[in-house]
Amino acid sequence: MTADSDAADRYDVVIVGGGPAGCSAGVFTARYGLDTVVFDRGNSSLRRCAHLENYLGFPGGIDVETFYDLAHDHAREAGCDLVDDLVESVTRPDADREEDAEPSGFVVETQDGRTVEAASVVAAARYDADYLRPLGDEDAMFESHEHDGEVHEHFDRTYADRDGRTPIDGLYVASPVESVSTQAITAAGHGALVGRHVVGDARRDEGYWDDAADRVDWVRRERARDPEWGDRDRWRDYFDDAAPDDLDVSDAEYERLREREIDDRLDMYVSDDEIDRREQRAHDRLLEHIDTDRIRAYLDRVDGD
Repeated sequence: MTADSDAADRYDVVIVGGGPAGCSAGVFTARYGLDTVVFDRGNSSLRRCAHLENYLGFPGGIDVETFYDLAHDHAREAGCDLVDDLVESVTRPDADREEDAEPSGFVVETQDGRTVEAASVVAAARYDADYLRPLGDEDAMFESHEHDGEVHEHFDRTYADRDGRTPIDGLYVASPVESVSTQAITAAGHGALVGRHVVGDARRDEGYWDDAADRVDWVRRERARDPEWGDRDRWRDYFDDAAPDDLDVSDAEYERLREREIDDRLDMYVSDDEIDRREQRAHDRLLEHIDTDRIRAYLDRVDGD
């Protein structure tokens, strides 16, 4: 992405905030194949933490800088673009729109002069939601509080529903959301939930019905699969049986949706050799984030035992 481009960059998803909530949402949207960009420059609450000690999977805790490096590396690995820039405004385009027609998509402007168009925007910055004011729903988005005789406005943490959806179609909130945003691990979990709903809504827009739209992102052992479910025709029968009779798509579009879903289901199964390869690569990627001297000291201690 370049700041001096005449045409706006286009993404399926723009995420504002590269902390646990934003990166977690991005992992799910990008892994599905939605073009996703994460803007991360601003006031991070997690960077105020001296040492992250209650995030599952790190028995000795984890220093915040290494945690951020891991989170950003994961988001990039999933397919996100990470951009060090501050989002200043999010608007709905009005040009060339018929009267009374709903606007489609968003225009995102940044501090460094970037202009980005997106189908969906995920707010994931715990502090400062002023960039959402141009959307014109300030009375609902912000609430006033009086403190020491002064009136302060804050983003209403109940503006989004439990799934992160808002009254503005295509706008989601992963953070701030009530108490969910106060711990890194719950913020990450809620970000994942919101990311899944962004994916589900995108699948609905593609033509999938509700039960098929809510996709689960996981992999399974190929040897645990019943042989009949390795056959595409078996999956075609399953899809045809599940599809509603009143599904409003053409025959060609229906076939495209069905074959894509079958590809997705079959790709969920991996061989034992592939599992071993992924395990080794996962460990290698972790080692990239550990200080070399610490690795040497650990090996010396193990060898000494």
